[in-house]
Amino acid sequence: MNGIGKKIFFLLMALPMMINAMAQEQKKPTLEDLLPGGETYRYAENLYGLQWWGDECIKPGIDTIYAIHPKTGKEKMLVTREQINQALAGKQLKKVSQLYGVQFLWPDKPQLLLTQPGKYIIYDFEANQITDVLEVKQEAANQDFCTASGKVAYTIGNNLYVDNQQVTNEPEGIVCGQIVHRNEFGINKGTFWSPKGNLLAFYRMDESMVTQYPLVDITARVGEVNNVRYPMAGMTSHQVKVGIYNPATGKTIYLNAGDPTDRYFTNISWSPDEKSLYLIELNRDQNHSKLCQYDATTGELVKTLVEEKHPKYVEPQNPITFLPWDETKFIYQSQRDGYNHLYLYDTDGKLLKQLTKGNWLVQNVLGFNAKKKEIVFTAIEGLKSGHFTVNVNSGKMNRPFDSCSESAHSGKLSASGSYLIDSYSTKTEARNIEIADTKNFKTISMLKAKDPYEGFVMPSFETGTIKAADGTTDLYYRITKPADFDPNKKYPVIVYVYGGPHAQCVTGGFQNGARGWDIYMAGKGYIMFTMDNRGSSNRGLEFENVTFRHLGVEEGKDQVKGIEFLKTLPYVDANRIGVHGWSFGGHMTTALMLRYPEIFKVGVAGGPVIDWAFYEVMYGERYMDTPQSNPEGYKECNLRNLAGQLKGHLLIIHDDHDNTCVPQHTLSFMKACIDARTYPDMFIYPCHEHNVMGRDRIHLHEKITRYFEDYL
Repeated sequence: MNGIGKKIFFLLMALPMMINAMAQEQKKPTLEDLLPGGETYRYAENLYGLQWWGDECIKPGIDTIYAIHPKTGKEKMLVTREQINQALAGKQLKKVSQLYGVQFLWPDKPQLLLTQPGKYIIYDFEANQITDVLEVKQEAANQDFCTASGKVAYTIGNNLYVDNQQVTNEPEGIVCGQIVHRNEFGINKGTFWSPKGNLLAFYRMDESMVTQYPLVDITARVGEVNNVRYPMAGMTSHQVKVGIYNPATGKTIYLNAGDPTDRYFTNISWSPDEKSLYLIELNRDQNHSKLCQYDATTGELVKTLVEEKHPKYVEPQNPITFLPWDETKFIYQSQRDGYNHLYLYDTDGKLLKQLTKGNWLVQNVLGFNAKKKEIVFTAIEGLKSGHFTVNVNSGKMNRPFDSCSESAHSGKLSASGSYLIDSYSTKTEARNIEIADTKNFKTISMLKAKDPYEGFVMPSFETGTIKAADGTTDLYYRITKPADFDPNKKYPVIVYVYGGPHAQCVTGGFQNGARGWDIYMAGKGYIMFTMDNRGSSNRGLEFENVTFRHLGVEEGKDQVKGIEFLKTLPYVDANRIGVHGWSFGGHMTTALMLRYPEIFKVGVAGGPVIDWAFYEVMYGERYMDTPQSNPEGYKECNLRNLAGQLKGHLLIIHDDHDNTCVPQHTLSFMKACIDARTYPDMFIYPCHEHNVMGRDRIHLHEKITRYFEDYL
């Protein structure tokens, strides 16, 4: 074989390897890679269990716990799993297999908390010994450990317990110590320990007068009815009281708040001296709130400190927070100037000053730097966010909000408030974790995560703004394009929409907030488009409440503006536009398919609200008022009335145990479509609640994908 022949021979031999290598380079992520529940789900690197012990940053691992100096970043070993397990074995306690779940709750003590089923274990890592073991009943739920007293509150069934002592004994239909008002108003727990752990405030919810909604358990030999208490808009709601239990005396008092009918009790907090309990009372119309002080001994109202009214709604989300250096003053959060900001009050109810101001909003108060008299908080507007301090005395912020970059931040503050664990992402960075000095926000890097999709061919992400249907308001959008995007081709478009309150889909975080399914569909040759219409979150009160009394209507007009923008792009196939969303996004998907049938050809609506009269009292009445007071709005927004306008292909997906958006929505809509001789499709996920989680989530998105592949 001559030289040329040899070259050709070796090239031919290498060709399969080259093709294989190219295939490897062109690998696209699958649903298994992109979705939680997938066998190869890829997530950004993280440092689990990071927390503070005083002003030392604690980094737990599998075998070792390190303490990190916040100025130098120098690590020192604090304790090993072997040492802890030796101490556990000495008390005949179960050994631990990793240390990520330890909690450093006492900034001035060399102690950590270990939790095991039915046990709270306090371990002294300097003495290498177990100092206390508190046992609770195995069936305990809603457990609430008090750092100050070492006591544990929890529930079994509908009743409240403290350290294995039963506090309440209520019949079916009355629930104690659990979340009330269906998680609205920032409520995420049902028990509230006083600062020194001497008293426990708790919710008592009487649901016995609330209509029960039947959900069917199809796993039984004969299907069994599981009734859930579900107060629909305009109907009789539950009644809530707030109790205060004294473990020392075993006695309980209830706040004398008057008739609890048609009122909400939210944002519970204690005075530092434990003599007073504060909460915000909200009328059922949700347009008048009162910050009230109650005597913790007698339960009597002491005074009303702050009142707020609004012609649409008031939405209290945060309890007051007392200044650690002055027990006569507290921080109150309000949207009264159009954005959520911080206000300084005294305990006489006198407004002393507004501490933050601007066309951005305070997202989270992280804590205080008592030495400097500063509040440390996270703020956001649109795609920008960051951490800030504001001096309570001078009102001076450490930097202007405009200095923020496009990013998404969360933080944990050290005991003194001098340092901050900042976990954040940007469009191109999946996760960064840094220790920041709150004096000048200089940082020490702890983790810069690798791109979880390294080695995959990924789509591109673009953001921008367009004008809303009002012609003046800027709306943020995200376009996700295929990796092999060709501007000379015509692409089908899928709009992913949520559109409702308390959600923001286009962010400054990793990949601008794109979902795994967006990435997957872009890999299959679709343009993916998402826009946060008016009514969505983090843009201020007026931006959100423009949808009041007619949910889905203004939002739909904005989404159509997004479509008009898409149609100006030469690579968009205007004849192939689809839409998908879940929950509020399911309502939006269905509404867009019905109101704009000439635009949207294919839709997949998950867990959709069809008729707001079927939705629950707290959320539904805040944004829609009652069906009795707003009949025109409920009629306009009832998608059953539009069933005859369906022209394209619409798939409705619902979970048979959905206790948030009950199956009646979908089933009644199907009946309306049958009556109107229109033909949507339907798919039911048995045994799931208000979304499809776990392994079945892969199946869900395969189902959604197949529908668009078949019809778009």
